[in-house]
Amino acid sequence: MTSNVLKHSYTVPCATAFRQAVEALAAQRKVNVGDLARSILLVVPAETIAEFPDPGDPAPSDRETVVLKSGPAEGRPWRRKPRLQVRMPPGYDIPFIRRALGLALAMNRGELAVSVADGRMRPEPTTETNADESTELVEINEELERLRAIVSVLAFEPLPDGIRSRGDALHILGFPPSSYPDSRTLKAKFRMLATIHHPDSRYGSHQRMSQLNQAMEFLRSSG
Repeated sequence: MTSNVLKHSYTVPCATAFRQAVEALAAQRKVNVGDLARSILLVVPAETIAEFPDPGDPAPSDRETVVLKSGPAEGRPWRRKPRLQVRMPPGYDIPFIRRALGLALAMNRGELAVSVADGRMRPEPTTETNADESTELVEINEELERLRAIVSVLAFEPLPDGIRSRGDALHILGFPPSSYPDSRTLKAKFRMLATIHHPDSRYGSHQRMSQLNQAMEFLRSSG
């Protein structure tokens, strides 16, 4: 089935290490880079993505060599910024896409998590809906389901025994177990995660939100 969903090809400059990590994760999940980015856009509020640090452009010394395939300089090597080619719907800016991909990497490392709802979108065509519109709705629905599956793989489950140590609390909040984030950093991370996991949100989770609260309380009480 050929999708009617409009796509745009984005050129996303990024550090070589970031590009390699994103491409490795996409290969591991057997998806393309656009799928990774769209899976984050599907379940994470835009304001949360905007708050995530932009991995940024490559450093001036970070360049890759490619051989030009056309034009007067065909066959000559050319030094350029490392980049990712990402096919997504039009309308996004480059830093926003980099942030979404950075979130995907953070989730895969276990630094962040997103709870995916079990509900499904089921289009119900009426007699007024023509065949083309019905087909497009079904295709969009199929893509959303596929992206939910991708996010489910990237996400991890809450700790089965709850928060039992400082390391558990830091893990739930997305910090290394041996780190010592200050109060301001802890609160900022809690607010970002609560936006995703609050039960009132579309993809909220009572269990995840409960563990976020437990983690903050544990760290407050333990100093």
